[in-house]
Parts: sequence; structure tokens; C-alpha cells
Amino acid sequence: MFKPTVLATALAAALGTSLSAYAADDQGLAQMREEIRQMKQDYEARIQALEKRLQTAETQAAPAQAATAPAVPTAAAAGSANAFNPAISATLGGTYANLSQDPAKFRIRGFVPGAEPIGPGNRSFNLGESELTLSTNIDPLFAGQLTFALAPDNSVSVEEAFFQTKDLSNGVNLKGGRFLSSIGYLNSIHAHAWDFVDAPLAYQAFFGGQYKTDGLQFRWLAPTERFFELGLEAGNGGSFPGNLRNKNGIGSTALFAHVGDDIGESGSWRLGLSYLNSSATNRPFDDVDSSGAAVTDAISGHANTWIADGIYKWAPNGNATQTNFKLQGEYFQRRESGTLTYDTLAQSSGTAAGGYSSAQSGWYLQGVYQFQPMWRVGLRYDKLHSGTPDIGLINSGALTAADFSRLASYNPSRTSLMFDFSPSEFSRFRLQLARDKSRPDATDNQIFLQYIMSLGVHGAHTF
Repeated sequence: MFKPTVLATALAAALGTSLSAYAADDQGLAQMREEIRQMKQDYEARIQALEKRLQTAETQAAPAQAATAPAVPTAAAAGSANAFNPAISATLGGTYANLSQDPAKFRIRGFVPGAEPIGPGNRSFNLGESELTLSTNIDPLFAGQLTFALAPDNSVSVEEAFFQTKDLSNGVNLKGGRFLSSIGYLNSIHAHAWDFVDAPLAYQAFFGGQYKTDGLQFRWLAPTERFFELGLEAGNGGSFPGNLRNKNGIGSTALFAHVGDDIGESGSWRLGLSYLNSSATNRPFDDVDSSGAAVTDAISGHANTWIADGIYKWAPNGNATQTNFKLQGEYFQRRESGTLTYDTLAQSSGTAAGGYSSAQSGWYLQGVYQFQPMWRVGLRYDKLHSGTPDIGLINSGALTAADFSRLASYNPSRTSLMFDFSPSEFSRFRLQLARDKSRPDATDNQIFLQYIMSLGVHGAHTF
């Protein structure tokens, strides 16, 4: 708004000549006063009009600023993040699947299945797993996040629920609660941010999808120019390949190390090595014995899993808006030993138990190329090696290999090709074609159409 001194100056300048002309008689003074009154009214009307225009402009600018606001609250934006207290976001997803083989008979031959269902999902239209996330800065020391997973069967589960510190001294930070483990590369990334519709076969075989834990995570970021971090996780071990054992203490331990750097202005890379130790007590799985009868077997023992991961990203002069390329891969190796119990429910010939050990491995390699804004193409190849398990009940002659059909040696593989279109950072449509050889008796030719929609504040994804 105009200050009174500015208005007085403007009036004096405008009326400078009028003062001398009308100062001699009363009629001139009255006329001058009328002109002054009219000019004041005119200026006040103009000021009010400007104020209304300013208010309208601010109202229209607010949604645009919210849409273009940074996805991840920074230290400078902590106040604005707390203004919503908490920030709420949701991710909606769904698919249409055309499968040449019955998905109810999906198996990864040679590998003990986890507790969670895996595979391509149902045929036709399917509501995918949606997520609802609440996050906020709790106080100057802590931030928190709660993510619910909404399944197509209308069930709700807690995907993540954790607190984490905000930059403790010497690069050390702590996370506690339920969280996706930082082992490997893809494990800590939510499914809606994957480059393909489904998880690699190695993740399905070794973790039953993704490995999450209830526990604590310590992470140390080295004060060096080259990115280097070390991490330790201690949890209850309730996720596959472990299970809840009704014991005090730590049920699983994970270690991870990551190092990365830039290659000139256009390239960057990261390498990692991770280790997971977990234990299980009578972890059940379904099988079919030599007579074709359904049985429930169980494994008790320890599983040691190693993961080596690597990723390379390229974008001309570091600008990934127009064109970019990403090459990503991981190698898994697991050694498991303990006791295998046959027919725990006595569904067939009776319960029996013996020693068990296995050495298995798997890997995947994928490349994704954005050839122009909003359009990408990707190719992924998966491979697993089941090895030949050492089963005491077979070695002793008590049972035959046909009584453990799911554990018969096999090397599953799969090739996937995808195209996706992203009108904005909040929406994506994807076509994926896959040739899945997870079962020795049939090849599953798969076609997927997928949509992913993000609502509300959405954090930036990891490197």
C-alpha cells in the first residue's frame, strides 16, 4: 500500500499550479478542496483494486506452488513439512494380466517357498497393492513414517512404521521400528518405484518378495568426498527365510556396505555388499509326496545370505530430464542348514525328521533407457541355481527324492521386456512382456498392463 507521505507528495505535485490560481478567493478554495477529495477517493479505489488483484494472484499461485514443491522435505523446509503434521500421501496401483499358465500352480522349482504368496498374480484385471503413508518431522531430533499396505483382498497390513534420527554427530544415524532392510539394492525401494511390474526371481526365492524387519538399524556415513556408508541391523527375524521363534534376544542380523562416486559430469555408480543371518524354527511349507498326496513339511535351522549389488546411471551432463540410462544388477548366495521335518501334520505316511543343508544362488541384470521425455524401455534377465540339497531322510533311505518334489534341482529363468509412459512424476503406465521358466513342465508367457498413481507429497527415491 502507498504510504501517507507518498500520497501527500503526489497530491502536492499535482496541485502545485492550482494552489496559486485559487488561493485568492473563497470560491477557488472550495473548488480546490473538492478536487482534493475526488483525487483521494480515486487513489483509495485504485489501492483497493490492487489489493484485490494481489489476493487473487496469491490464491491462484498456492496450488501451483504445492504441485512443484520439493518432494522430500529438506532442513530448510522443515517448518513447511510440519505445517501439515503429518504429510499424507497415497499410491494407487493396478494391473491387467494375460497369463498362458494357471497362476494358482506357480512354483519356483528347487526353492523352499516363503510365507507370502509370490508369482504373477491373478489373471484379468487386478487391484494392486496400494500404499498410504504418513510422515513428519517429530521434533528437532527425530522424524517418523507410517506406511500401510492395502491389499486387493481388502486386508490392511503395516508395511513400515519407524522413527529415525536427524543427522546425529559424526555421520551416525539410528532407525527403529519396522522397516524395509537396506541389504542389497532393490530391497529398500517400495514396489511402486520399481522399473518392472514384479520383483526379480531372486527376491521372490530368497526373501519371499522383500525382506523387512522389526528392530533397529545403525547407519554411518563416512565424512569423505566419495560416498561410503556402513550399516548394521538387528531384528526379531520374523521375516522369511526366518520366522518368529518365541525367543528372547536377536533373531536376525544384517550388515551392509555401499560405496559410490561420479564419473565425470554424466555418469555415477554405486556398489554394495550385504550379509543376512536369520534363523527359523519349524518354518512350514507345502509340498507333494511320491504318492501325489499334499503334505506340510518344515525347516528349522540357520540361513546365511550374501548379496552383491551394483548400479550405474548415465545422463548427458547430469541432466536426466531428456535422456538417461540405468544399468542395475544383484547376485545372491544362500547357505542353509538345520533339520527338515516331513509331513508335520501326519497327512500322509507319518512324521519323520532328518538333517538338511543347501547352497543356492541367483542373480538378475536389467537396463532401463529413457529415449525421450516421458518414455522408457527396459530389459531384465533373471536366473536361479537351486543346487542339490542334502536331505538326511533321503540319504538314510527313509524317503525318496520324489517325496520332496518342490526341492528337486532346477535352474529357473525369466526374460522381461517393458515399456512405460509417465505423463508426470505422479503417474505412470506400463506394458510388460515376460517369458517365465520358473517351472520345468511349462513356460508362462505373460503380458501385463500396469498403472501407478501417486497422490499427495511423495518422497524422492533412492539413488
